[in-house]
Amino acid sequence: MSDTLAVSVWRGAAEGAFETHHVPAQESQTVLDLVAWIQQNADPTLAYRYACRVGMCGSCAMMVNGVPRWTCRTHVSKVATGGAVEVAPLRNLPVIKDLAVDMDPFFDKWTAAEGHFAPSTSRDTPIDTGIDPASPAREAANEAIECINCAICYAACDVVSANPEYLGPAALNRAWSLVNDVRDGRLDERLSAVSGPGGCHNCHSQQGCVAHCPNGLNPTASIAGLKRKTAMAALKGRIR
Repeated sequence: MSDTLAVSVWRGAAEGAFETHHVPAQESQTVLDLVAWIQQNADPTLAYRYACRVGMCGSCAMMVNGVPRWTCRTHVSKVATGGAVEVAPLRNLPVIKDLAVDMDPFFDKWTAAEGHFAPSTSRDTPIDTGIDPASPAREAANEAIECINCAICYAACDVVSANPEYLGPAALNRAWSLVNDVRDGRLDERLSAVSGPGGCHNCHSQQGCVAHCPNGLNPTASIAGLKRKTAMAALKGRIR
């Protein structure tokens, strides 16, 4: 193993170029460690985003050798090719500077998909709602609920690249979790929101979101569920 790694990091915004630094190689080193070393030792102007460093927040997501990853959980030994690593900002999102992207479009689509919980009861309703944790709807909601909005699926999605209006896997996955939550009170409004021009029926089921989700979620399955639900709602005249 070489004493150093050639780490190429993106510099600039939409227009820019890769800049290569030689970073000391260490045991159990992560890609985030490489980026931090560059910022702390070689170039303090390098912009990037991170927080927890343990795979809980998702804020350190970047493109590593062309693949979207959590950099804090990606070990260099798994991705380095010939002693080199390339780190770039997430795909499909505007670049603010260097490795930091603007997450507003991602969360705007989350909102457009009615991704917020709308309670059907009030604070005066008894706590015991009679929800069966083993019911198919609750199990479907549980399978989709562990998303932390890191945008890796959004960066991996070729449909987002081709159609900027597409809501994306994370927003649609969130909508599916709420569609299956019996406590929520905006079912038809949500189905209408996710069935429009940028909605679930744009998904090509290529499963890039599934392949790259660090939490092992299956947004493609969630989107397939939305396709079924919206089709049935349209046939019954509940949505247009």
